[in-house]
Amino acid sequence: MRTLRFEVLGKDEMNSLSQELSRAGIMNRTREEVRPDVAHYLLLRGTYTWLLERAGGIKPVEESLEELKAAFDDLLSYWEIGTEKRVEELFDESEHGKLTLVMALIESGAVVESEGKLILKEVPSLGSLELELRFPIDEVGEYLDAIEERFNAGMITEFTLGKHYYVDVMEVDRELVKGALRIAEEYATEESMVNATFEGIARSVLADVILEMAQKHRRKNELIEALMEREPIVVEGENERVNVYFDEDAVEDFLKELQTMGYLKLTSSPP
Repeated sequence: MRTLRFEVLGKDEMNSLSQELSRAGIMNRTREEVRPDVAHYLLLRGTYTWLLERAGGIKPVEESLEELKAAFDDLLSYWEIGTEKRVEELFDESEHGKLTLVMALIESGAVVESEGKLILKEVPSLGSLELELRFPIDEVGEYLDAIEERFNAGMITEFTLGKHYYVDVMEVDRELVKGALRIAEEYATEESMVNATFEGIARSVLADVILEMAQKHRRKNELIEALMEREPIVVEGENERVNVYFDEDAVEDFLKELQTMGYLKLTSSPP
């Protein structure tokens, strides 16, 4: 069973989290890893009117077009013909709809660039703008058949090779696990926090069960056999339940980890 793993956004955060965990007496180690991130997108291209006519019942496309209309009205409420704007005056990084619109306006010739600024030359109708919409495949999975029937959809795959930073916590004691989760909350990504929370529950519960059963079963093979008979181990919460499943090889590795950490001492079964 792997250790609790927290992913952080950079090397400084990784080192800070590791140091804070160490000060709290929580065993940990840092890890850097270069790995690819692969994302697949469906690409829909056409005028706003053409896309709108075909979008009925396809919720992600309908919502995207509604957002674009709202963004179009907002954008032109403070951008007058003949005036120039810096990009940061028009939208920020989170406003993807406005970025899509500005790109469409540039492509149509309604906006031109001059000395690093954008100038609005005319206001075309939204319906005539040629747009390019992208949707992550997993967000439109249930609508794929309808999209294929109505749109000439393409696909884009983005492959990004990046460095990722982690802090692994090698603890099974419930209080130490809780402490690690509290400290990591300020540093770790949301996804890794969710995963680590459940992994921490699973590790500490399984460790508690093993240590309790080891008082009766001192030989490794006997303990493993007894554990397999209890699988899965169920943890009941107020409104949730966690089922801890494991196989024989994973249990054996976890026993070795507990022995290395000094929690457990077992004897080998006789040949």
